[in-house]
Amino acid sequence: MRLVQFHRHGDEGGIRVGVEQDSGLGVVDLKAFDSSMPSTVRELLELGDKGLECAQRALASGQCMVQRSDIQLLSPVLAPEKVVCVGMNYRDHCLEQNAPIPKEPNIFSKFPSAITGPYADITLPSESQEVDWEVELAFVIGRRGKHIKEEDALSYVAGFTVANDVSARDWQMTRNGKQWLLGKTFDSFCPLGPALVTTNAVKDPHNLNIRCLVNGETVQSSNTDQMIFKTAALVAWVSKFVTLTPGDVFLTGTPPGVGVFRKPPVFLKKGDVVECQIDQLGSIINKVV
Repeated sequence: MRLVQFHRHGDEGGIRVGVEQDSGLGVVDLKAFDSSMPSTVRELLELGDKGLECAQRALASGQCMVQRSDIQLLSPVLAPEKVVCVGMNYRDHCLEQNAPIPKEPNIFSKFPSAITGPYADITLPSESQEVDWEVELAFVIGRRGKHIKEEDALSYVAGFTVANDVSARDWQMTRNGKQWLLGKTFDSFCPLGPALVTTNAVKDPHNLNIRCLVNGETVQSSNTDQMIFKTAALVAWVSKFVTLTPGDVFLTGTPPGVGVFRKPPVFLKKGDVVECQIDQLGSIINKVV
C-alpha cells in the first residue's frame, strides 16, 4: 500500500490519511471510508494491524476517492517523536571523500520541525551560504520497541519513503563545534514523501536505484545496495539507546554526488529545483526559495 497524508485545496488545516491507488493516481480518503479511523498516519500506525487492515479494505473498495487535482500531498509523517539520521552509510559516498568505512552506524538527528512536504519549498536560511542536497531512502517505524534483535527488526518497520537530507555544510563542517545538528535541521530541511510505501509492497529496499537531479541534471545516481548498515541493523542499533515508537523516521544516508565534494563545490541557490527519486517509492520535487 501507499499511505499518504493530504488536505483538500482550501482546507489547509484539515489533515487526512489516504491510500493511493498507485503512484500519482487517485487517493481513497480513509476517514470518509471509516469515520473511526484517525486523521494522521502516525495515529494509524499506532492502531497496529487494525489500522492497516482498514486501509487495505478502503483501497480494495474503490470508494471515497478524491482526485489528485483536488488535494495537496503532505509529508506522509508529520510531527514524529524522532527523526534519526545516519551519516557515511554508502560505500561509494565514503570513497568519494576518501573516508574509511564506518565500523558502527554514525547517528545524528534532525528536529521534526525540519520536515516538509514532497512538493513544498526548501527555504534557504540567511545564516548559511552552503546549502546542499542529499537524496536518501527513509523508513518509518510501525510499532514500539526497545533492544530489538536484528532478526526481528523488519517487523518493526511500517514502510519506506523518499527523503532529502538538506544540509548547511558551513554549519555542519566548521561551526557549532562541528556537531551536525544545526546544519541539518533548519526549517524545510527534510522534504519527505510522496507516500509511505508499506514493507510488503517493496520487493527489496536494499536493491533500489536512487537518484537526485538539480534543475534536471543528474547529480547523484547509485543503488541502495551500497548501504553499509541496512534497515534491520539500524533499527537494532538505535533501539539499544532509545525506545522506538510508531511514526519515528529514519534517514539512511546518501550516495556520492553531493555538492560539497564537487570540484569546485556547488551549492543550492534560489530558483533551483531539486528532485529526489527512488525506484518503487516515487519522487519528491522541491523548489529552492
